Amino acid sequence: MMGRNQTSISEFLLLGLTIQPEQQNLFYALFLAMYLTTLLGNLLIIVLIRLDSHLHTPMYLFLSNLSFSDLCFSSVTIPKLLQNMQNQDPSIPYADCLTQMYFFLFFGDLESFLLVAMAYDRYVAICFPLRYTAIMSPMLCLALVVLSWVLTTFHAMLHTLLMARLCFCADNVIPHFFCDMSALLKLACSDTQINELVIFIMGGLILVIPFLLILGSYVRIVSSILKVPSSKGICKAFSTCGSHLSVVSLFYGTVIGLYLCPSTNSSTLKETVMAVMYTVVTPMLNPFIYSLRNRDMKGALGRIIQQKKTFLSL
Repeated sequence: MMGRNQTSISEFLLLGLTIQPEQQNLFYALFLAMYLTTLLGNLLIIVLIRLDSHLHTPMYLFLSNLSFSDLCFSSVTIPKLLQNMQNQDPSIPYADCLTQMYFFLFFGDLESFLLVAMAYDRYVAICFPLRYTAIMSPMLCLALVVLSWVLTTFHAMLHTLLMARLCFCADNVIPHFFCDMSALLKLACSDTQINELVIFIMGGLILVIPFLLILGSYVRIVSSILKVPSSKGICKAFSTCGSHLSVVSLFYGTVIGLYLCPSTNSSTLKETVMAVMYTVVTPMLNPFIYSLRNRDMKGALGRIIQQKKTFLSL
């Protein structure tokens, strides 16, 4: 068995979501609407940041990358889910499955690193306001973005190459709506100890350390605010950090709930629901959080609309 080629199976079968046949059309419309909302919302943020010079700041450089990451993160899994729901064909080729796993890891990790960069930006803005421009230089901001992309590329490629070396035999049914790494490991008929060790080590580096860095940034922010307590300062800090905190809570809340607080019976239903939360719901809600709770974004949208009205009236 150990000597068998991993390509002894040419495709996997994605079981998808447990939905009654009479509810298929309803859920298809729901997921399609959520996906289109995700695309339009994140594209709107990217376009606004591109067109409005007031948003050409470090925070919005990171936000535009985060919106692009969210847009791609949903596009990795949802189109295939919609196709399977429509065609009732759960198959996915072996190569496509590994490709989907790679990009799922890539854009998920990228969001984690970008949230760290945004937390550091808020920390500098509140704790060192007079030195903000000097510290958050264009060179540093570009370096943080490039570093995020490079690290996520390395991490996603590492897991994909380790998965490609495994042998998959008779069982090719994945009880999920996408090629989840843990589900694939359960199907492997060769030794997965190296994969599991790398997941344990890299999981701490990619998820735990960024989360601790974000937590540390906000501890310093709160400490700085408490040194000079004032209602105006607290309100300003909340308006500055509120959107970012909401996104961090959504992203890490679902990840922690899924991976760090497993249910006693390791419910497949729970895993699927939590996966839907961070692959569909979170990317969809992020644009609303940053547009509805962010004065700069609403101002930029207003200026773009006003410019368009002025142009049309000429």
